[in-house]
Amino acid sequence: MLLAFALAAVAGFAVPLLQSTAAGRTQEFVLTRGGDLDRFAALAQQATGPAGAGTLAQEVQAHQAVYGEGVAVVDRSGRAIVEAGLRADDPAVVAAVDAALRNQPAARPTGLRPWSTAPILLARPIGTGTEVGGAVVLRAEPAAAAADIATAWAAVLSGALLAALACAALALLLARWVLRPIRELAAGVGEVAAGHPGAHVSPRAGPTELRELAAAFNRMSDAVATSAEEQRRLVADTSHQLRNPLAALRLRVDTLDPHVAAPGRSTYRSTVVELDRLEALLDGLLDLASAESRATALAAVARPDDRAELTAVVAERLDAWRQAAREAGVRLHAASAAKPVEAACTASEVEQLLDVLLDNAVKYAGRGATVSVALRAADGRALLEVRDDGPGLPAEQLAQATQRYWRAPGSTARGSGLGLPIAERLVTARGGALSISSPPDTGLVVTIELPA
Repeated sequence: MLLAFALAAVAGFAVPLLQSTAAGRTQEFVLTRGGDLDRFAALAQQATGPAGAGTLAQEVQAHQAVYGEGVAVVDRSGRAIVEAGLRADDPAVVAAVDAALRNQPAARPTGLRPWSTAPILLARPIGTGTEVGGAVVLRAEPAAAAADIATAWAAVLSGALLAALACAALALLLARWVLRPIRELAAGVGEVAAGHPGAHVSPRAGPTELRELAAAFNRMSDAVATSAEEQRRLVADTSHQLRNPLAALRLRVDTLDPHVAAPGRSTYRSTVVELDRLEALLDGLLDLASAESRATALAAVARPDDRAELTAVVAERLDAWRQAAREAGVRLHAASAAKPVEAACTASEVEQLLDVLLDNAVKYAGRGATVSVALRAADGRALLEVRDDGPGLPAEQLAQATQRYWRAPGSTARGSGLGLPIAERLVTARGGALSISSPPDTGLVVTIELPA
């Protein structure tokens, strides 16, 4: 927009200057040729004898030799008196002579341009308005005037181009001065949205209003980072502080087991179940706090050298889960990849993700189910898929599966509802994605995409 205004201003000065230059040179051309016609008409009027006719002929021939412009002088009947480079019987000359003998105003060029090179016929009557004794016709060549106009226009246009370049440079510098802080603010907002703690922008760039906005953004970023850190610390500290009294409560409840009479056994078992749930919840909170801290660290510090070979990790975790799966009546199966699949993450992160997915599959797939783990690489992504042929989830519950503390209605398995949210947080911190689907007659399919 600034450039458009600058170019409009330069054009507003350049166009009138071009027109004025052309008009001035055109007027000079017309006045010069008009003076020549007047001189020839005066000489023709004074040429009463052979000497006068000779002087007229010399002047006409000299003009034609110097300027290359034809001149014809005719008498009242149209008969040629002097001819130099122009014939009196030429149809265009005859028409110009006829108009001059009738005292008609001669047509004059209104505006020469650099491309105006066609000859122009100018005519002037000889004598006064009442006693016209003939006419003078001059074939004016505007090539020299057009060249002068072209030179002047070149100078004007060069100056206009330099002015336009200067305005463009100034507009570019001004736009960058204003927009650079806005780009930095946009990048800072992206860093805060991605979970980078303490993202700052320079508060000393751009106009005063943008500097104030940058300073306010830095304060907001610090407040957000502090709040998030305090929240994670609160969760971790609370979980740790509750573990000791919970362990003491577990010890006392276990000690009471032999002393609880038959009428109170049902209440005792319910108490033990709730205690198990509380322990699982505390474990989940600790895992969540750890995952949040790790995800924040990954977002803050890029580590492109992290690399994990997924085939070996999958094989190792399947071996670790076979006993638990056997006890639950679930069969584990790994689909071998055509070639090694590597992901831009650490092996420990993949182990934690697999533990979450296999734990859910073993718990909820049901006896007789088969859990398959598949690996593949596609389009620069490493895909890890855990599929079971259990009951799956209804479509309305799939979106809730990654919500914190959510558990499937009617589920009796021990859990805190934090496994999938933790896994999703770790995956998104690496720039990946976690998706859950439940195709018909297939069970549940959890797919993790990681950068390859």
